[in-house]
Amino acid sequence: MRPYLLLTPGPLTTSETVKEAMMSDWCTWDEDYNVGIVEKIRKELVTLATSRPEDYTAVLMQGSGTFCVESTLGTAIRPTDHLLIAANGAYGNRMGVIATYYGIQHHVLKFEETQPVDPKAIDTYLNEHPEVTHVSVIHCETTTGVLNPLAAVAEVVKRHGKTFIVDAMSSFGGVPIDMAALGIDFLISSANKCIQGVPGFGFVIARRSLLEQCKGVARSLSLDLYDQWDTMEKGHGKWRFTSPTHVVQCCPNKKLTFGLN
Repeated sequence: MRPYLLLTPGPLTTSETVKEAMMSDWCTWDEDYNVGIVEKIRKELVTLATSRPEDYTAVLMQGSGTFCVESTLGTAIRPTDHLLIAANGAYGNRMGVIATYYGIQHHVLKFEETQPVDPKAIDTYLNEHPEVTHVSVIHCETTTGVLNPLAAVAEVVKRHGKTFIVDAMSSFGGVPIDMAALGIDFLISSANKCIQGVPGFGFVIARRSLLEQCKGVARSLSLDLYDQWDTMEKGHGKWRFTSPTHVVQCCPNKKLTFGLN
């Protein structure tokens, strides 16, 4: 069976109204920015991502989508953990590079770029390597557009009781995903893909109970996903460091609830 292809390069075209939103100045300390914009975006991202929003939370992060991937791997995976990366393209392979930089114990299970990842091969690897604690996959490989069988992979990962990390950079907001139904623990995407914002920040939607356990795990100050989340929770949308205010303001947050769930 041929994989379903999504042609979603980024950044996507932005509308005039989105561009016009960048014409106003915003201060990172203003309540109408933090509560009125940032918190609204966080809430609507979670609502779009799962049928059980009470179990999940959203963290916005400065930088490109790769910043969020690195932030997630560096915060959610402890030195004693072991990561299996299912890769069929450049972005899956990049996860392996990040894991190497961070000294994360990992294995990259490689597939052909023109074929989707094989859940059976993942199942076999997990049967043979019980030391694996986390599994990651790219939902839609941006380089080729191959859409990987997320539901089938999720079934395997959760049957083995592993933490599941999904890079949904090119699919989130364009393809229905219910994190709770699939058992996804961390989902990563970016403002400049299917939600049609401009480049400048990405986001991680995380299972709250797991993220709460990640305090002190991060190997990076600026990419500490837990601390970024904790600051946003306590500060009602306040970012730890300088927020990309204009990028966040022009994120078309009114479109985030367009009924994909």
